[in-house]
Amino acid sequence: MTDIEEKQLLLDIRYLRMARIWAENSYCERRKVGALVVKDKMIISDGYNGTPSGFENKCEDGNNVTLPYVLHAEANAITKLARSSNNSDGSTLYVTASPCIECSKLIIQSGIKRVVYGEKYRLEDGINLLKKANIEVVYINLDEYETKQV
Repeated sequence: MTDIEEKQLLLDIRYLRMARIWAENSYCERRKVGALVVKDKMIISDGYNGTPSGFENKCEDGNNVTLPYVLHAEANAITKLARSSNNSDGSTLYVTASPCIECSKLIIQSGIKRVVYGEKYRLEDGINLLKKANIEVVYINLDEYETKQV
């Protein structure tokens, strides 16, 4: 691994850890997901899975099924960018779980060029769509780096 690749890996691990911490803000019970959009080594947006603004912070119904209007972390981060003066052209999205197909469409349209994720999901259609759109996709299992000093 070159010095540049090693530095990028260290940055990726750190931002992914930060996304994991950001996921703790989620009120969802079944799964907490966090996302950060980074451009030029600056976090320009963040998101976690949850309900739209103004809704009760409850993600699941009485049967522990996710409510249909719950937003994914990636969607929250990307839509937050739409309300700011920043743009995501050429940025990297760090997300704790692999993006679904719907979030992948938003990622493509937003100009994000790289996605780093930390948990694989049984469906890979979102990841496959990102690759088809020539977006660099990187999987990092943070558990492999927890015991190492990075």
